Amino acid sequence: MELDIVALSRLQFATTALYHFLFVPLTLGLSIIVAIMETVYVMTGRQIWRQMTKFWGTLFGINFVIGVATGLVMEFQFGMNWSYYSHYVGDIFGAPLAIEGLMAFFLEATFVGLFFFGWDRMSKVGHLIATWCVAIGSNFSALWILIANGWMQNPVGSAFNPQTMRMEVTNFFDVVFNPVAQAKFVHTVSAGYVTASVFVLGVSAWYLYNHRHTALAKRSMTVAASFGLASALSVVVLGDESGYLSTEHQKMKLASIEAMWKTEPAPAAFTLFGFPDQKARETHFAVHIPWAMGLIGTRSLTTEIPGIEELVVRAKDRIHNGILAYDAVQQIRAVNDPSAIPQAAREALEKNGNDLGYALLLKRYIDDPRKATDAQIEQAAWDTVPDVPSLFWSFRIMVGLGFFFIALMATFFYLSARRRLDQYPWLLRVATFAIPLPWIAAEFGWVVAEFGRQPWIIEGILPTAAGVSSLGAFTVLLTLLGFIVLYSILFIIEMGLMIRAIRSGPQPDNAPEAILVSQTLVAAE
Repeated sequence: MELDIVALSRLQFATTALYHFLFVPLTLGLSIIVAIMETVYVMTGRQIWRQMTKFWGTLFGINFVIGVATGLVMEFQFGMNWSYYSHYVGDIFGAPLAIEGLMAFFLEATFVGLFFFGWDRMSKVGHLIATWCVAIGSNFSALWILIANGWMQNPVGSAFNPQTMRMEVTNFFDVVFNPVAQAKFVHTVSAGYVTASVFVLGVSAWYLYNHRHTALAKRSMTVAASFGLASALSVVVLGDESGYLSTEHQKMKLASIEAMWKTEPAPAAFTLFGFPDQKARETHFAVHIPWAMGLIGTRSLTTEIPGIEELVVRAKDRIHNGILAYDAVQQIRAVNDPSAIPQAAREALEKNGNDLGYALLLKRYIDDPRKATDAQIEQAAWDTVPDVPSLFWSFRIMVGLGFFFIALMATFFYLSARRRLDQYPWLLRVATFAIPLPWIAAEFGWVVAEFGRQPWIIEGILPTAAGVSSLGAFTVLLTLLGFIVLYSILFIIEMGLMIRAIRSGPQPDNAPEAILVSQTLVAAE
């Protein structure tokens, strides 16, 4: 079997990213919940809240350490597996990642030590400030990473330089305040808050079901249900905003999520259920909700949402325009003296430059896009359609779980308000078994976000196939297997440490901080 370097490189990065994101959402949410608990402790002076802060903080620390270990590898992969991508957009993509490391990661990494070892060395308020700095740093780190990712989805504030063959920043303000990045950031961190809330709720429900640490469990469930309900509602609202922005910037992704093969009269219906058939280009046994998709995607009753087939026709036109831009770039690069660049080439690039990336789609079939046949152009146009069934079902599983979390949090919020948390044992078991579900929803969310962007590594600018390094496929396969083994070991260690800490339960409040931390780490030896 012939090994595909592009497919292997994509699989390697996807594997490491999905593994890493097992730890990220819990870090984002648990840091805020721990800070909330310590705030209550400082305000009330009640020792139970100090004990809660230390217990959940220990679980946060385990997750934080493993998350850092898995995240560092990803940044090295840009240079190793995606060297042309790094060269092409390094001026833009590298800046948010550098800021994340210098401004956000150093902040959380510095104050996390003060959180664990500063309980009896700092004042209450001073320690609380350190805890909130950890929480802010964790979330601030996500901001800059998602600014970089949002630019890949909607490349604003940049322009292509034909002399250097690179994308360059034209307006850093536009990159930072990219609407896609901002919506993605708030949606992602809200999903992390839901993840941590379900985790705290589930663990506390297990304690309550087994009549252990009931005082801590009930208070923890109250915090988790309140924080989780607000977060779950935010996820739905901000998910709607992301869908609306996709209508503007990623029309093919939206059409694929809906398995909308043909353009429908406005307002379009939402496909609640069905079986998309990519070969036949139709959705079998589709169940529609009239008008719903038009309202979600356009927030109007008159704006059309283009279907997949219409978008393929548009892609074909853009490929033809991109070929003209590609020809102009070749003419410009052939001239050493900028003043000698033909005026016609300048005008052609200025007119068609936004479609240059579409010409690069032909590189998969022919070295010189100018020599492409009509059949190759047709094939490249259809390459802009991602795998529709995968997106269709991933989106619906994610959304279905999102509404389940709202119902779960609302139920326990009501029970908490009525002081009936321990009166329904079956609900406690539901909460416990629900612990893995936010991670499933988050992983499917990333499948929708990243797989839906294919075949682009930068939407409309650079095809994924053009961004890989010149490595041997067998080399990438070996490193992929190595990452799978290493990350699986780290995941097993994470689960072992977490389960050990949860079974041990909260430690006596007078236990030294070093013991609280080290006893959870000794299991890794």
